[in-house]
Amino acid sequence: MSFTGFTNKDFDVFKIDGLDDRMEALKSTIRPKLEELGTHFAPSLSALSGNEMFPHVAKHARRTKNPPNDTWVAFASNARGYKMLPHFQIGLWETHVFIWFAVIYEAPNKEEFGKAFVDSLDKLYKQIPKNYLWSGDHTKPSAVPHNKLSKDELKSMFVRLQTVKKAEILCGFHIPREEAVSMSPDQFIEKAESVFKNLLPLYKMA
Repeated sequence: MSFTGFTNKDFDVFKIDGLDDRMEALKSTIRPKLEELGTHFAPSLSALSGNEMFPHVAKHARRTKNPPNDTWVAFASNARGYKMLPHFQIGLWETHVFIWFAVIYEAPNKEEFGKAFVDSLDKLYKQIPKNYLWSGDHTKPSAVPHNKLSKDELKSMFVRLQTVKKAEILCGFHIPREEAVSMSPDQFIEKAESVFKNLLPLYKMA
């Protein structure tokens, strides 16, 4: 394992102006670390989930003007892509690292996933750690703490996943930038492993 941990330089990539300059810095600074995390976690997520998991490092290939404000490695049970499937992510915004379970808007079976989550609402509401977060939009850095959501509010997110075309559901954990840069590589790996284990019930339902 050659992951060396995150540094302020990684987060500062998102301050660089211009698509070409930011992408060049992202490719040389952050992407190798995401590739290392992908190689490290694919086998353990395969064992946890019971499906062979493949890492997908974001390429941001469709961008022609606006530079990316975040980047990630995703893990899914398809070697060709992840957006259409329930998946896991590790990634960075300028302010924090995120570790997510995600069903995003490209997933064709969102309605089924939403129903499964509603059916398990009581269990999930108790099971998800209080300091974890929920989001309905993977393109925004903000998220709502689990302990700030009522059961009805969480249910409405699951219902929205069934009924709104652009709806998404993400659950996971944020590590603030200051904390992430102070963690050793082993500490970060250990934390990510623990988050993935806690998110596994969501993946199994999906």
